[in-house]
Amino acid sequence: MTDQCSFIFSEELLNYKFNSNHPFNQFRLKLTVDLLHKLNALDNKLVIPPRMATEEELSLVHDPSYIAAVKMAGHGQLPQQVAENYGLGTEDTPIFPNMHEASALLVGGTLTAVDQVMTGQALHALHLGGGLHHGFRGKASGFCVYNDSSVAIKYMQDKYNARVLYVDTDAHHGDGVQWSFYDDPNVCTLSIHETGRYLFPGTGNVNERGQGRGYGYSFNIPVDAFTEDESWLQVYTQSLKEVAEFFKPDVILTQNGADSHYYDPLTHLSATMNIYREIPKLAHEIAHQYCGGKWIAVGGGGYDIWRVVPRAWALIWMEMTENSNCYGNLPQDWLDFWQAKAPVTLPLKWDDPNDMYKPIPRKAEITEKNFLTLEKALYPIRNYQKSESS
Repeated sequence: MTDQCSFIFSEELLNYKFNSNHPFNQFRLKLTVDLLHKLNALDNKLVIPPRMATEEELSLVHDPSYIAAVKMAGHGQLPQQVAENYGLGTEDTPIFPNMHEASALLVGGTLTAVDQVMTGQALHALHLGGGLHHGFRGKASGFCVYNDSSVAIKYMQDKYNARVLYVDTDAHHGDGVQWSFYDDPNVCTLSIHETGRYLFPGTGNVNERGQGRGYGYSFNIPVDAFTEDESWLQVYTQSLKEVAEFFKPDVILTQNGADSHYYDPLTHLSATMNIYREIPKLAHEIAHQYCGGKWIAVGGGGYDIWRVVPRAWALIWMEMTENSNCYGNLPQDWLDFWQAKAPVTLPLKWDDPNDMYKPIPRKAEITEKNFLTLEKALYPIRNYQKSESS
């Protein structure tokens, strides 16, 4: 199975860097790749460097005037007032040198993964540098300059005539991707995220179902703050199985933000590594069940770059390559090398301890609330199936 997988990476992906104090830190890629190397789980012949997305490809989703503004911003030529109109130079998305080039490389990495899978060079492809799901047609948002997943989906439609199921398990709603295809019945989006009551971007309500011909092809399941593993996995498992059965995609694109973990500093969920074991397992199963195995996975959020992201993202590759060497202790040489540089104590094992946090007092109430949200999200599918069978 291993030789049927492609891992998209180069050190140049680390050039997507706002500043040294910004929570979005692509150094997590280096930590993850090194963990895989220390496990002897990443053969260099499977590592494919990302290419740069062309302006024509970026224009599949982004307005040409916005692309021009990003280019100017990265070379210090965009006035501040104009920049703010494009969501650039904000606290979330500061301007940095060569911003266009770094952002286009992230998009190109996802397109590289797409071509690997859609041309049959690989069955599965992983591009952890991608997953920037908040970018809009003419505006940067939420640490995202260009929206690589939206560009990739449009690219798959135009070049490969594919029906795409996009599954987003980032703690933040996948708003940019959803709105890009809100009226398109050939793209189905499923986003499981923390409710927007307390978290950016504040969207992703269960009643956001699409519009026009795309009505019924957007699925949102906003889970309550402090949601734990069991409830989160119930929502994920049931929704993905039923949505996939309803949509029957040609290819699955998963966005794998690792920010639903209890340790994440920007969110309010209480998940552990348990969910990051199960997320890729079910995605893998669905890809083989409906798509002949075609599975493209990208990264996304994840702001505890030392204790959470390397383990969570390494598990995606371990699942893709059917490598079971991901239980028990983490590699000692990885721990020894990075602990000297880490500002926190690194976990010694793949899995989290059972007593990682104190019991959540509202667990039963949260679980019930999430279940009702799930039922509401899936009601149109179930109602349609009932009418079809009667």
